[in-house]
Amino acid sequence: MLRPALFVGFTLAAAHAAAHASGQDAAEPRRSPNVVLFMADDLGWGEVGAYGQTKIRTPAMDRVADEGMRFTRAYSGSPVCAPSRCTLLGGLHTGHSIVRNNWEGGGWGRDAVEGQYPLPEGTPSLQSTLRAAGWATGGMGKWGLGGPGTSGAPELQGFDHFLGVLCQRVAHNFYPTHLWSDGERLDLVGNEWFSAHQKIDAPLEDEAEYARRYTGTTYATEPMIDAALEFVRAHREQPFFLYYPTPLPHVALQVPEPYVDAYPREWDTEAAGGGPYLGQDGYLPHPRPRAAYAGMISRADEELGRILDLLDELELAGDTIVIVTSDNGPTYAGGVDHEFFDSAGGLRGLKGSLYEGGIRVPFMVRWPGQVAAGSASDQPLYFPDVAPTVAALVGIDWSAATDGVSVAPTLLGQGVQQPRDYMYWEHGPKQALIAGPWKLLRTELRSPSPTVELYRLDRDPSESTDLAESEPQVRELLLGLLRGAHVPSQPFPLPLADDGQ
Repeated sequence: MLRPALFVGFTLAAAHAAAHASGQDAAEPRRSPNVVLFMADDLGWGEVGAYGQTKIRTPAMDRVADEGMRFTRAYSGSPVCAPSRCTLLGGLHTGHSIVRNNWEGGGWGRDAVEGQYPLPEGTPSLQSTLRAAGWATGGMGKWGLGGPGTSGAPELQGFDHFLGVLCQRVAHNFYPTHLWSDGERLDLVGNEWFSAHQKIDAPLEDEAEYARRYTGTTYATEPMIDAALEFVRAHREQPFFLYYPTPLPHVALQVPEPYVDAYPREWDTEAAGGGPYLGQDGYLPHPRPRAAYAGMISRADEELGRILDLLDELELAGDTIVIVTSDNGPTYAGGVDHEFFDSAGGLRGLKGSLYEGGIRVPFMVRWPGQVAAGSASDQPLYFPDVAPTVAALVGIDWSAATDGVSVAPTLLGQGVQQPRDYMYWEHGPKQALIAGPWKLLRTELRSPSPTVELYRLDRDPSESTDLAESEPQVRELLLGLLRGAHVPSQPFPLPLADDGQ
């Protein structure tokens, strides 16, 4: 239900006073807390050690889980990139949000058309709310909510400083010709343009030839992480919000060789069921695709670790809320072997799907002295909750309309957690809604007779038993909620739903 956010019914000061009055040992922040929001790209629920991954090493992400709270029922706002980012920063689900799909403004084959559907200038957002309240705001990474010169450019969307990739297509090549910094094009010396989608007929005889063909001089995330660390240093004396949406580990499979060599060569042999990737499922070939993908996740984790280490160095860790998540489920394309890594953690579906594997994501929050270390919660949470939650945690009001609820009471272990009516998603010709233990999916909306599926997630998290026929009352109740959750959008039409069906 679209409504003004309900501010947590206590201030942080009152919560701290109550904790001391009851004898609890709660550390007092010395100032308004900083916020670091680290979001990986296409990182699967099962690809993090804290969520059961055994092959890929993620020590920094695991550290955040060990020192904070790990959510086991956290969901992204969409199964694909741009709309998920819109829900994360704006607090609205995809039935109400401005961006609802990966609109490409000219198509995948037109590299001269840079950027996705732009947010209008003045769109309410987490970063603009924090900036108005006195936080310095910095974004470094992949944007996806408006190209250069549009109203959606990050410098017009509440960021004091932004450095990164504005267009998702550009982000598919980790050796791009340029980035953008506060509206100015930043050319990367030594990076020549080449398509991030190529296919070869047979493996190259010389493994080094892959690097010669498909790399450049500057890896895209190097200037991003450098800028992020410099932003933290520059604003160490005032509250800051750092948004770091790394493009890792989204394909193409490109990462410096030391990260590939950190994983067994045997993974990519015929004996292990592997072998070179030739580009047949999109993006770029790679001689060791499994090792490369693991290396990309390790690279993302290392960048998170550098942020955590800097917070320690500057003695800011106790004053900083760190949130780690992913924009959607794991990919099915580009040579990624999701079965080898069990990337979806046993859940059904992948990126682009509204089954659990496409939208359930890792989500961890660390705030020393405030969020219990080593804790876990099965409280349902999704991206529209993030903005009102952060606002509540830092002690400001989220006055914009939202489809989310603050989970600050769950994080702080204080007060009563506000219940929610439902969580809602739409993407392409399909919709999904979760209410309590029930999940409804409606697909094939371009057909006059769409498919309806119903699952009980507390008993069937893998969504293997469809109860739509055996539970007609639940089905019809959730269908009514689903119809009411969608408001038509001219740029992002949704057949049948736009007509109220």
